Amino acid sequence: MAVHDDCKLKFHELKTKRIYRFITFKIEGQQVVVDKIGTPEASYDDFAASLPADECRYAVFDFDFTTDENCQKSKIFFIAWAPDTSKIRNKMVYASSKDRFKRELDGIQVELQATDPSEMSLDIVKGRAL
Repeated sequence: MAVHDDCKLKFHELKTKRIYRFITFKIEGQQVVVDKIGTPEASYDDFAASLPADECRYAVFDFDFTTDENCQKSKIFFIAWAPDTSKIRNKMVYASSKDRFKRELDGIQVELQATDPSEMSLDIVKGRAL
C-alpha cells in the first residue's frame, strides 16, 4: 500500500506548525490519500462528525489539554476508525495497512481504535492523554 506524499506533508505541518487540528485519510485505489482537514479552531466534535458512519478511515488529531498540575500540553492521536457498518473487505484492507501507514507518520503519541463513536469519546481521549 503506497502513501501519497501529501499525507506526510500535511501531517508534518500539523505536528510542527500546528496549522490543522485534525486530518482524516482514506484508501483510494492502492494508496492512502488525505480525505479531510480541520482548521486549528475545529473542535473534537467537528472531528468526530467528519468521520463517515459506514466507511473506514485513518485520522490524526492534535489534542490540547491541561494536566492536573495546570500545564498546557498537546498529544497527537492516531485513530483507526472502522465502524461496524462498513464492509468486511474495507475493514480488512484498513486493518492490514494500518501499521505500515502509521510508520510513515513520525510523531504519533497515542493510538486509538474505534468501531463506533462511544469508543473515541472526548472522555476516553482525555483519559488516554493524561
